[in-house]
Parts: sequence; C-alpha cells; structure tokens
Amino acid sequence: MSDLRRRLLSLALATLLLLVMVLPADEAHAQLQRHPAGDGEPSVLRSLESLRDLDYQAWQLVAWREGPPGGPLRLRVVGFPGKVRLDHPTPLRVRSGEHRWELADVTLANPRLAADGRAAAAEFDLAPLLADLSQNRPLRLQLPGVFTELPVPPFVVQEWRDLPDSPL
Repeated sequence: MSDLRRRLLSLALATLLLLVMVLPADEAHAQLQRHPAGDGEPSVLRSLESLRDLDYQAWQLVAWREGPPGGPLRLRVVGFPGKVRLDHPTPLRVRSGEHRWELADVTLANPRLAADGRAAAAEFDLAPLLADLSQNRPLRLQLPGVFTELPVPPFVVQEWRDLPDSPL
C-alpha cells in the first residue's frame, strides 16, 4: 500500500509541476493599480515594480497618471534612503535598441520630493517616451552618477504604455 501511495504522490507532484510550467507567466505580474480621488486629490492610475540594476542594487519604479486620460504621466525612481543620493536636475537616459530618449527631471516641481532631505527619489516626465513607444520592447535606463544600466522588462513597458488611455 505504501508503494501505491508513493506512486500516486509522485504522479500528483509531476502533474502540479507540469501545470506550473504550462500556465502563462504574464498572469503572475502586477497590473495597473487604481487609487480613487481623495479630498481635493485627483485619482491616480499606477504601475509599481521593484527591479535591480546590473550591480544588483534594488530600485522601485512607479509610473503613474493623475486624473483622466490625458493627465500628467510621471516615472518615479526610488533608491534605498541613506544608500543613494540623487542630484537634481539629472535627466534619465532611456534606450531600446537604436532608439534613445532623455526624460526631463521634474523632481523639484513636486514639493514633497523637493523638501525631502533624503534625496533618494527622482521624478521624470514619462510622456515623451510613451508617446514614442509602439511596442513592448525591453528598455535600459541610465541615471548618470547613480546607475549605469537598469533593465526594464517588456511586461513593465506594457503597463507603462497602458497608462495614458486606461480608464480610472
């Protein structure tokens, strides 16, 4: 009887492993998050991802749109406070294949970030990049003096590309 149980358990584990391998991987990734408007605040639609640069330093990337479609599009890059200090203004360099973009640093236009003495976050105008992207290709980010290459996978690019037109 115990041999039969072992065989059944092995078969069940093999079936489970096969199902995990066959299911689409994209379903495990985060989707756009909607945050309803508060008192006097606009509604926000955002993509939040934690990624590592080529030096294995962790970064949080928050792309968001305030208000209805057509609202401002921003990308916030956040490092670990005390471990990194970001100088402003420093443009974010983005590349994908032969395509190159420089996103304007708009950190000092955000009063909360401008007053934050930790200087561990920077905000960039994401609209020029999203207006120019036509595919969900991987991106490479470079922030001079901070990181030389931060890979952004296609599923994150897709979330960013969905921001301008998605309903709240």
